[in-house]
Amino acid sequence: MAAISREEVAHLARLSRLAVTETELDTFAGQLDVILQAVARVGEVTAADIPPTSHSVPLTNVLRDDVVVPGLTPAEALSGAPDAEGNRFRVPRILDEEA
Repeated sequence: MAAISREEVAHLARLSRLAVTETELDTFAGQLDVILQAVARVGEVTAADIPPTSHSVPLTNVLRDDVVVPGLTPAEALSGAPDAEGNRFRVPRILDEEA
């Protein structure tokens, strides 16, 4: 016997505003029963001595250490700019003051 009945599937379909046929009710009841059994099996495996994890395998920090390196001077950064003003890139205005 299925853990979920045709009536329950019909009720879920109404709540979800899904139009399902009588044939689909039987199909969905069987499929949902399989899903519910799989979820129940997962629930049986849980144990208090198993710590919760976010990944299936242990991870270590895969990022490199932050190292300060010299960057560009303002003159070097602005050397390829089409227009500069006061150590800044100058770009055309795209918004009006009255916005």
